[in-house]
Amino acid sequence: ESVNELREQIEQVIQAEDVALFMKGTPQFVMCGNSMRALEALRRAGAPVTAVDVLPDPRIRHELSGLLQHTLSREMVDKRGLLEWDAVERTIALHQSGREDYTDHLLALVNLELWSRIYLDGRSWQDVAAEVGAEVGR
Repeated sequence: ESVNELREQIEQVIQAEDVALFMKGTPQFVMCGNSMRALEALRRAGAPVTAVDVLPDPRIRHELSGLLQHTLSREMVDKRGLLEWDAVERTIALHQSGREDYTDHLLALVNLELWSRIYLDGRSWQDVAAEVGAEVGR
């Protein structure tokens, strides 16, 4: 299976589902604390969650980098004020260079931002899902 086919599969999931959670494990057998917290937050918000297990194919995690570019942009990080841009930028650069695998850290930061949009900003999960879909080229 080529990278382009994988990218198309990911885009199909994002386009077809209201909320797609790319997580470690499944809702029945969660393999990561961040995945569990994200799943619980979405369930509490009443979001219909479609889960995609990223563990069987590490290429899935790599292909989610478009989400990083928009959700963890300098503008968004500075606007939220919870993180230091220099640290986020350094982590993204090390990850994208292949010198370090910070997938878990970066997805946790994405989850934090999305959680913040819903719970701190008081926005609906539907609005946040639509916005993220637009950000990554839905």
